[in-house]
Amino acid sequence: MNSTYNTFTDDDFQALLEICGEARVIPRERMGEDYSHDELSGIRKFPDVLVQPLSAQEVSRVMKYASGRRLPVTPRGAGTGLVGGSVALCGGIMLDLSKMNHFLELDPENMTLTLEPGVLLMDVAKYVEQAGLFYPPDPGEKTATIGGNISTNAGGMRAVKYGVTRDYVRGLEVVLPDGEIIELGGKVVKNSSGYSLKDLMTGSEGTLGIITKATLRLLPLPKHKISLLVPFPDLPCAIRTVPQIIRLNTTPTAVEFMEREVILAAEEFLARKFPDNSADAYLLLTYDGASREEVDLAWHEAAELCLKAGALDVFISNTLERNESIWAARGAFLEAIKASTTEMDECDVVVPRKTVADFVLFSHSLQKKHGIRLRSFGHAGDGNLHIYILRDELGQQEWQTKLAAVFDDLYARAAELGGKVSGEHGIGFAKKSYLAQVSGEAEKRLMAGIKAAFDPQNILNPGKLIP
Repeated sequence: MNSTYNTFTDDDFQALLEICGEARVIPRERMGEDYSHDELSGIRKFPDVLVQPLSAQEVSRVMKYASGRRLPVTPRGAGTGLVGGSVALCGGIMLDLSKMNHFLELDPENMTLTLEPGVLLMDVAKYVEQAGLFYPPDPGEKTATIGGNISTNAGGMRAVKYGVTRDYVRGLEVVLPDGEIIELGGKVVKNSSGYSLKDLMTGSEGTLGIITKATLRLLPLPKHKISLLVPFPDLPCAIRTVPQIIRLNTTPTAVEFMEREVILAAEEFLARKFPDNSADAYLLLTYDGASREEVDLAWHEAAELCLKAGALDVFISNTLERNESIWAARGAFLEAIKASTTEMDECDVVVPRKTVADFVLFSHSLQKKHGIRLRSFGHAGDGNLHIYILRDELGQQEWQTKLAAVFDDLYARAAELGGKVSGEHGIGFAKKSYLAQVSGEAEKRLMAGIKAAFDPQNILNPGKLIP
């Protein structure tokens, strides 16, 4: 696809001022450094201008102008991504949607919430819980925006029982690359009316259109929940237990795995003790339900199974203090690992559940093979693993060489096990080459064709996702 763009000029800047006003059109020299990168990736590039629209109509006018001038446009939410998806690789216009952050309608009868894309995930839970409702998707980064979650089809810890973001998107308002505003889906529960463009937009990482409004499906708020922290003598013993847990009468809300090294890092980072750090491996299970009896029956059954499978103990998180200490540590794993090294990158693969232990143990072997530290944790219940490669004191050239070698080994092994490149963080720019390696020619052709149908000029988030 042709990707020749016009150079951004003073006339372009003046045109954008007429659309959004001086306070919301920010030139390169007044832009904060954060806008050159995302949370983790080493990719850094500033846009020529930062535009902060307040409505779909303003987004539409910006896109019409960009389309007419053939200027690249990069949509951005909170910038919490990990694969360079919101970095302006080609310069041009960055559309910061964080000011479009209003709740528009809570509909308790249809059990839906309509909101703008800049609303933060952590605010959604608080807002709907007041009405006794529940938004299940639970990605680890709570300061991410809903627009970003939809764009990457974010998963999180509750995916085992409740599914991922795509399962809760009922309707979208989208601005296309040429500026046209379209409505996809709605409040209906069922829809067999042609291709599901709504589902195609979910997970498209801002390459097909810009989400300016979303209608989300809600559920009744579970009244009771409990967590179990289960230490095991080793990781294979822990992971072998997971399929048995999933097959029990009650599906757990979450099944997380963690290893001792990561727990110790979180303790040091938070200056706060974990309930137990003596075992090599742990499962963290959560159950929720409408009644105390339902939840008690579920966790008793799970605890008995774990002990029979070789668990060293079962710690019941039935007090606020213990629950906070466990989940605060789990929520801090990424930042704790990040704080323990000079730089890091991540492999966000997903593999079949029965191969989780195989893959994690394989990743351990790469530490010795390549002479580099790796740390891991993840969602054992759905096979989504987060393997972090740590730079420590390596020089730039050695770091890049070792990082590439480790990634090659990890993605090759994931493919052998029937896995995929990304479970929830997306492809962005950083993982494009690995997606290309495992995608067939027909798959690549279809993805390129979809991109061309939506964005024939390739102006919207160019350089991302499409292998």
